[in-house]
Order: sequence, then structure tokens, then C-alpha cells
Amino acid sequence: MSQASPRELKAGREICQNLSGDLMMAVHSFTIAHIEPLVFRVPIETPVVTSFGVMRDRPAVFVRVVAGDGAEGWGEAWCNFPAVGAEHRARLIASVLAPLIEGRTFETPAAAFAFMQEATAVLAIQSGEPGPLAQAVAGIDIAIWDMLARRSAQPLNRFLGGADVGRVRAYASGLNADEPERLASRKAEAGFRRFKIKVGFGEERDLRNLETMRQTFGDETELMVDANQAWNTDTAMRMGRLFEPLAPKWLEEPVRADASIETWQSIARGCGVPLANGENLRGAAEFSAMTASGAVRYLQPDIGKWGGISGCLTVARHAVDSGVTYCPHWLGGGVGLIASLHLLAAIGGEGILEVDANPNPLREDLILGFPEMADGDMLIPEGAGIGVAPDLSALKRYAVDIPS
Repeated sequence: MSQASPRELKAGREICQNLSGDLMMAVHSFTIAHIEPLVFRVPIETPVVTSFGVMRDRPAVFVRVVAGDGAEGWGEAWCNFPAVGAEHRARLIASVLAPLIEGRTFETPAAAFAFMQEATAVLAIQSGEPGPLAQAVAGIDIAIWDMLARRSAQPLNRFLGGADVGRVRAYASGLNADEPERLASRKAEAGFRRFKIKVGFGEERDLRNLETMRQTFGDETELMVDANQAWNTDTAMRMGRLFEPLAPKWLEEPVRADASIETWQSIARGCGVPLANGENLRGAAEFSAMTASGAVRYLQPDIGKWGGISGCLTVARHAVDSGVTYCPHWLGGGVGLIASLHLLAAIGGEGILEVDANPNPLREDLILGFPEMADGDMLIPEGAGIGVAPDLSALKRYAVDIPS
């Protein structure tokens, strides 16, 4: 049975340097015995439309990690795009990452995270796939944290050192450009009180949709807009000024996520609406630079795209300490959503949880223990770890076989 090297452990400790002493004392060494990625696809009637692409079904890669002592946990890797993304991420986990860490012993989840990142760094360059590999690593990392929290009989948010809270604020997201007020009204009946609409479909249509949402829900309702990187700098500033009288809480990804810091700062000065960014950033350095830039009011790391819990915990704490609000991004299945809920609860602050409004049985119907909404808040599930798990019996009909 191989051990993580001193260099790997040092890297893990550096990632964990902002964790509380109580948390570090609560984590005991663990051995990874088995990693299993599971792919599911559920057909949907109404495609999910963004400014850059369309989802015609709802996929998920759930990741099961089992420790040497039998403890197990669940994670989820981002896999929405391209259309074969779920199968690809699952095969990366099964063929690349599982052989790397099965049988290894680590002191902390962050040490395992650092080891996976370092061990695949050259492969990411060689294959041109830093994103997919980061997503695969993230899914495993989430599962490891869930496993350890379950082993300690604590909810994940408490295991992460957070306050003993029972709910977090949430908003309904992903409202498409085709009469978004209709879906938003249905979500309001289900307990949502905040909403985010998609923009980037033309000036007239975008403005009409935001105006209709404001008329439907009133001046006190928090509304957000998400352009999904649709515009150039001039368009972003013009649209921000047009949106400003309608008082959206933020304008999300008006330009490419990888645009220069100077570009983001210029838009922030000229558009009149606070900016949000983060779901498509990757790596602690990128998040640190964006946080320090003053360009964004809201930082939105996605735990299934990069970092899992290990990376995003430190990123989120740094953001809050810097006066930037942490609002986790999520648009996938229920495992990653509830892990995001726990991380937000652990971080605290004024952040709100993104909950996709579009139908997706993999988000709630096929997840055991999925929590309820209560007057705009999502309740934290009872039980250890993330408190939910895939309903594997019900999911059989949607399973996709992944060749070894």
C-alpha cells in the first residue's frame, strides 16, 4: 500500500492552510480503496438554451469513493458540455485518476486533491484538456470530503468548521429567454423568492424579459442576469447601462471569463451593474487575481468544474475576507448542488445558492433526502456528510455504460 509523498502532503497542507485547527484535527488519515464513476442521462421535453449552446438532455457523473475502512461518499463532476461530456469525464476518472489514488493513504482531502492535480499536470498540457481533468478531480474531491464527514457523523458544513445553521438563501437560475416569467412564477409557487434570467439574445429581447420580470415580481425581488460570455466590452457596458434602471443584483459573465483583468475593471467602471464571474475560472491564482481586482462584487466558483471542496473552500474564504460575496455556481445534478449548499453554509456571508429552475430529475427526484425550499431558502439536509445520495435503484433506467 503506497503512501503520499512528503511533497504531496506539503502541497495539501498549503491548500489547507486557511482551514481551522478544529477541522484539521477532525480529519484522520484515510486510504482510498475504490473509486466508481456513474453516468446517467435523462431526456427532457424543453431544451436548456444558453447564448453558446443547447442541452437536449440532462446528464450527470456521480462519483462514489470508498475508503479502506468501508466509509463511502458521493461527489459529482461537471459534464454539461459537449454532448459527450459525461461519458468523457467518467472515463477520465476510471482510466486515469482511479488507478493513481486507489490504494494510497492521505492525511487530508486537500493532500489527495494536490496529489491528483500534480500527477496529471503534464497530461493536462499534453492532451490539451486541463478543464476535463480538473472536473474529474473535483468530482473525486467532493466525494472524499463527503466520505470523511459521514465517517465523523457530522453534516459537511459543520465538518468544514461552519456555524450550526439550518438553511441558506437560494435563487432560481437558468430561466431561458422564452417568457422567463412563466417558469419563474412556477418556481415562486415552489418557494423561490429570487431569480436569474439568461440574456445575450439581442438588446430588445433581453430588456423586454428583464422589464417583464421586474413588473411580475416587483421592485423588492432580487433579480440577476447572466450573459454566459456573450458580449464584447462595448456591448457589455451598453447593456449594463440599459439594465441599470431595472436594478439587477448582478450582471454575470458579460464577456469571456478569461478576458484580462483590465477588461473586467473597465466594464465594472462603465456598466452601472455589479459584476459576477467565476464559474469558468480555474486555479487558485485566477480566483485570487479576480478577487483582488475590484472588478467583481460576486465570485462564483463551481465545485464540479475546478477545486471541489478543497480548492473552493480556500477561494471562497479569501473572497469573503476580501469583501467579495461568495455565490457558488451550479447547474447539474443533486449531489453537486447539495455539496455546494454545504460549502456556502460553512463559509457564511451574504451569498446565495444557485438552483437550476429547469426540470431535471437528476437534481431532486432521483436523489434520496433532497431538501425542501422554505420562503426563498433551501433547507440543509439532516444527516452526516452532504445528507443526500443518488437513488441507484430508480436511476438504473437512465444509466449509461462506460467501457473500461
